[in-house]
Formats: sequence, C-alpha cells, structure tokens
Amino acid sequence: MRALALFSGGLDSILSMKIVIDQGIEVVAIHVNTGFGSLNDRLTYMQKMCDFIGAKLEVLDLKEKYLDEVLFEPQYGYGKNFNPCIDCHGFMFRHTAKLLEKYEASFMISGEVLGQRPMSQNKDALGIVQKLSLHDDLVVRPLSAKLLPISKPEREGWIDREKLLDIWGRSRAVQLGIAKEIGLEDFEPPAGGCLLTDVQFSNRLKDFVANDTLEIEDIDTLKVGRQLRLPDGAKLIIGRNQEDNLKLEATNSKKYLKARIVDATGPLVLFEKNASEADKKMAADFIVSYGKTEAGKVYDVNFGEFIVQGEKLASKDIMQKYLIV
Repeated sequence: MRALALFSGGLDSILSMKIVIDQGIEVVAIHVNTGFGSLNDRLTYMQKMCDFIGAKLEVLDLKEKYLDEVLFEPQYGYGKNFNPCIDCHGFMFRHTAKLLEKYEASFMISGEVLGQRPMSQNKDALGIVQKLSLHDDLVVRPLSAKLLPISKPEREGWIDREKLLDIWGRSRAVQLGIAKEIGLEDFEPPAGGCLLTDVQFSNRLKDFVANDTLEIEDIDTLKVGRQLRLPDGAKLIIGRNQEDNLKLEATNSKKYLKARIVDATGPLVLFEKNASEADKKMAADFIVSYGKTEAGKVYDVNFGEFIVQGEKLASKDIMQKYLIV
C-alpha cells in the first residue's frame, strides 16, 4: 500500500506521514511548489525530515498553473491577506491526485488539523477542499481523522482508523509531545511557510498587479530588497545587504535594468525599464543615498543602458513615502 502526502515541510505534515508509515504504508511526500514559498532555502531541510521518517520526497512544480487557476480568481476568496487557502489546498490535492497512478498509490494524506485555522481548517472548509480535489473519498487527515467523516481508505481497511488521531484546535501540545517521543528535532516553527499570508509580501503583490501583469519570473523579485513605486510608476528594488545583492544579481528579467553607483560602494538595484526621466533621476538619488557616499557630491549611477547623476539626500525620510510596505 502506498499513499501520497501533501508536504509543506511543517511539523503537522511530518507527523501525519509518520503515523501512516508506522502502519506499514509507503509514503511519497509531494511538495507543491507554487512559487510563493522558499523552496531553494528549504529543500535540504525537507529532505532531512523525509529521511528521518522514511518518506520519499518529490517536488511538483505548479507555479504557472497556480497563477492560471487559483491566485487571481479563487472561488472561495482570500484570507486576511492575498492567501486563497481553501482554493489552494483543493488545487494541491487535485494535482497530487493526478500522480496516484504514476506512483501506484491508493490515497492521499495531509497534515491539516481540524480547527487549527478558523477560516480554512474548520469542518466545512475541509469538506470543500475535498470536493475541490475531485477525489474527496481518497483524502485522509491522520491528525484529526477520528473527528472527521470516515474515508474510503479507512472504510476499506487500507489504513487502521483506530491508530489515527483526534487532534482539534490551535494548541500544538499533542504534536510537540509526539515529536519528542519519536526523537524529531530541528523542525520548523509554525510560521505558515506561505508568503501569501505575509502582510508585507501581500502588499507588494497587490501593488505589482495594480501596475503590471504578474508572470512567474516576477515572483522572486517580489521577495527581495526594499521595494519602491516612484511617482511616475516605475518600480525600484534596492538590495539591503549582500544576500539581497546576490539574489538581485542572479535575477534575469526582461522588465528590469540592473544598476550600481559607479565610483562608490552601494547596493545592487533593479529598476524598471521605460521609466520617465523624472523617475530615473529620483532612482539615482535614492541609490546614491543608500550607498557609502558623501553629501554634496554628485555620483554617476550606471543603469546598464544609460547613466544618470545622483546626489545623496539630506534625509531618507522622502523615500519612506514610496516604500511598498
């Protein structure tokens, strides 16, 4: 017997897989990459967690489909920010279900806990997610199964319902106790893992879609640096540190130019092409102001296709009004 597990990397999904594996069922952990997580930073961690419990890890890249099918017109709306959680979970199950035959798996599991999130993990919401999966009778939630309607895998005896759990609510005491019991350490704190639930990122995304058409390559640029929208509409992204600079340097987007101060140390910057002359001058001043520069001195800022002279602002307060927060 084999099951496919939706694997976010969080403790709940790790434990749900462990419970099923302990029943002698092979588990393939499917991490769905929508583009709004931090996959590259977490892949080693997720592999470590899967190795510990004995699951195989597979990454399913669905960034393009997520933009097309979920993000902008969710049937069940958004949470507090830009997070269409109910539609998102249904989307993940629906596409994971397409892999059942490939992996010769019989059902799917997830780490969802009844009542843990009031909007997206109440009983009605979990039922909606199952319907959106198009395979609602093949979904098992091991951590709360005893509080939910019996599924086909339980009914048919593929999995022993008595060995599943009845966790409810936001307390993680039971999960932490199980983790300690099995010796699981260094797991991630419950921070959600999805940038769409983050206020700052959601505001950046809302600003972007109000001014441009979001494409897959735009997602990573929204994750990095100080982001400003200048008076005539140009987007400016300023690296805050060496890590940001390296990420911006690796960016390959047809929408932006890369810029640096010519004769001083300063941040790497992405600046929207086809900007107005006024926005170019303001961008140069902002870039110079964030560099190791002297007041009263004029610096050349190289945007690759052109050079603009900039001066250090007496105060950075002016930049605050253009920051996308």
